[in-house]
Amino acid sequence: MAATTDVTGDLHDAIEAARRPGTADADWATFRRRAARELPRLERLLRQVYGDDPRTGEQLALLVAQLAASWQDRPADLRALDAAREADPTWFTSHRMLGGVLYVDRYAGTLAGLREHLPYLRELGLTYLHLMPLFRAPEGNSDGGYAVSSYREVDPALGTMAELAELAAELRAAGIALVVDFIFNHTSDEHVWAQRAKAGDPEHLGYYHVFPDRTMPDAYERTVREIFPDDHPGAFVPFPDGPDGRGGTATGRWVWATFHRFQWDLDYANPAVFRAMAGEMLFLANQGVDLLRMDAVAFIWKRLGTACESLPEAHLLLQAFNAVCRIAAPAVLFKSEAIVHPDEVVQYVSPEECQVSYNPLQMALVWSSLASRDGRLLQQALARRHALPTGTSWVDYVRSHDDIGWTFSDEDAAELGIDASAHRQFLNRFYVDRFPGSFARGVPFQDNPRTGDCRIAGTTASLAGIEAGDAGGVDRVLLAHAVTLSTGGIPLLYLGDEVAQLNDHAALAEPGHAEDTRWVNRPRYPAAAYARREDLTTPSGQVFAGLRHLLAVRRATPELGGNALVPFDAHDPALVAYQRPGRAPDGTATTVLVVVNVADEPRTVDALTLSGLPPWAEDLLDGGVRPLGGGLVVPAHGVVWLRVAHDCLG
Repeated sequence: MAATTDVTGDLHDAIEAARRPGTADADWATFRRRAARELPRLERLLRQVYGDDPRTGEQLALLVAQLAASWQDRPADLRALDAAREADPTWFTSHRMLGGVLYVDRYAGTLAGLREHLPYLRELGLTYLHLMPLFRAPEGNSDGGYAVSSYREVDPALGTMAELAELAAELRAAGIALVVDFIFNHTSDEHVWAQRAKAGDPEHLGYYHVFPDRTMPDAYERTVREIFPDDHPGAFVPFPDGPDGRGGTATGRWVWATFHRFQWDLDYANPAVFRAMAGEMLFLANQGVDLLRMDAVAFIWKRLGTACESLPEAHLLLQAFNAVCRIAAPAVLFKSEAIVHPDEVVQYVSPEECQVSYNPLQMALVWSSLASRDGRLLQQALARRHALPTGTSWVDYVRSHDDIGWTFSDEDAAELGIDASAHRQFLNRFYVDRFPGSFARGVPFQDNPRTGDCRIAGTTASLAGIEAGDAGGVDRVLLAHAVTLSTGGIPLLYLGDEVAQLNDHAALAEPGHAEDTRWVNRPRYPAAAYARREDLTTPSGQVFAGLRHLLAVRRATPELGGNALVPFDAHDPALVAYQRPGRAPDGTATTVLVVVNVADEPRTVDALTLSGLPPWAEDLLDGGVRPLGGGLVVPAHGVVWLRVAHDCLG
């Protein structure tokens, strides 16, 4: 057929050999058309990574057969979704998008229990639900589920894979996309591949970075950083020699473990690893997963003499995984999790790599602004680092399941006269209540009292001052969420924060949690806070009412979709301001002006600064029309969203 003229002969034969009897001609033609479009790209990418090694061609032929088999296994409703999203490739950039994230066990107990919460999630307006790692993992400490023992089995305490597929279908019917983590840099040391490697199987020893002595580990560790020094020094741990799976002394073998000692890095220099992980990815896609959070993307390729982070091959492999999905599950998107230098974060974002990405810089700088009462770093970042390629989107969040690291650029800070090291030290002290007058009650993670280095854990309410009883706590919570809701992209709520849940210090006493203080910001379902969500005399009720209003206004404001953002200089370091050009619901060309005050007292945008705007603007949050001729007063920790028509702009 003409559709496959761009596919090399061997791959064409592999495709045809994989067709099953009974596959409809029209369906097969759809698959062939996608394969013809994407296979040349996939082959080019893999040959860039692996060269002309004979294994490359062998694994590529096996991969093509795997793609055809997976597509033929794909349920009919998901094939229909593939077609719909190919016709609307930017569906995820709508101003109506709203994400939520939760741990199934902590929020609902089980997958069956989570289904009972769906009416509330629909009421809240969610269109995207991220379930934190829920696959089978080691008992006790499993790095919050990020040590995966099987990508095809749900943790038995939560339910079954069949129940996850049923939940995905129910979410899809409710207009909610399902997001799960694809933890593809490493597996747990209990995964079947690791078990076979321990038993001496040569094929699976080749899935991991295993060295016979310390020579190569020592060489690599001269340039790679320690991620969790409290768990183990360096990047390697003893490989358990011997038939009993024990041993691994300093004179024995060593295996790469970037994160925890029980998380073994996969060796993507072996093309069989790429093919194996592509199979796991497509299995999840066929359960109804809509977005895959690509975990630890920066770490997947290693090269001696480098930091082994964000190397070119990491990008090529992500693009190759993307091509795999475009062939066999084109409805699926990738979300990049790259907590690296801001210049590197954006490099993972494109329609050909990861269509959406966390925005860690914006998150960190919102908290920086609130602590310092100085929004200049945030204003600078919005002007310099917000833009993304067409057809992509940020995931904007106030806080995550993890910790806050101060990932801003030292060079950016220096331009503003800010000493980056001193500012990070200040923020670390401030957010763990070691600074006079702090409103925050965060908890240090990876704390080093000698150097002052740490990362910050805490719920939004505890970080913003509600736990401390600070009068500005509720307004800070709403301000932080208002930024994520108005800068574009997909705003993401950590569920429970919308009712002002506090840190759960008792979580550290649970099995496997004692060594990881981040569990304080992963509370169990805050039933009491949810029960108070209609009581406006409580912080839970005030936060819920304020956030529900912000969400309703955003859903009615098309200008707040997409990524287009134009900075606005309010000439006050405490005021962060920007414009969101677009069209109002009636089609009129408009701009929404957002002004956020991070100070503890009202601030004014003077009339001269506003002189390029018309004398009146539609106040989207308070309703009615607001005069601008005399300037604009923004309350302490206040937020203003104003709409002006383009034909009124000078």
